[in-house]
Amino acid sequence: MSAFDALDRALQKEDLAYHQARVLLLVSAVSKTPGHSGKLDGLTKLAKLDFLLRYPALAPQVLDSLDPNDARLSLGSQEASAPTDVEAPMTRYKYGPWDDKYYAVIGALVGRGLLRYSKGRRGSVALMPTAQGKKLAGELSRSSIWAVLAERSLAVAEASANLTGSTLKDLIYERLAALMDRPHREVIR
Repeated sequence: MSAFDALDRALQKEDLAYHQARVLLLVSAVSKTPGHSGKLDGLTKLAKLDFLLRYPALAPQVLDSLDPNDARLSLGSQEASAPTDVEAPMTRYKYGPWDDKYYAVIGALVGRGLLRYSKGRRGSVALMPTAQGKKLAGELSRSSIWAVLAERSLAVAEASANLTGSTLKDLIYERLAALMDRPHREVIR
């Protein structure tokens, strides 16, 4: 990868477009995986699954059915040796990992007609991709830049089937206790 490509990639990741694409891929993967009722149910679940997507070396520690050798995770030696050294870190918040960009990202995706709101469990808000969102997610997943995130999204979606956002939060706190033992608003590194 050239220096220009590396810089371009870094700038893309800082941009909200990067976060929108990642969330779209995640919601699309979850919505088409059995055990998720065709939608991503609740912001807690979104944040916890996004955490596992952003910190892929930690995902097998949280999700019992996710093999650390699953090729879809594309884990290299760097991720294994430094699992919290990620491109887009999250912060520790009251209910676990969180990113303040979610409201802007979700609003943009809904506003662009790529996601839609749906009724979730117990009155929560669920997210579903629209036909246009499914089409774009499919195009992204076939591109070389987004293929790894698309595959990771599918791996995380499959391994989290039938788990609620609250269950995921509890598993993260239980299995990554040392990592979550930090003040609120501190970056998870």
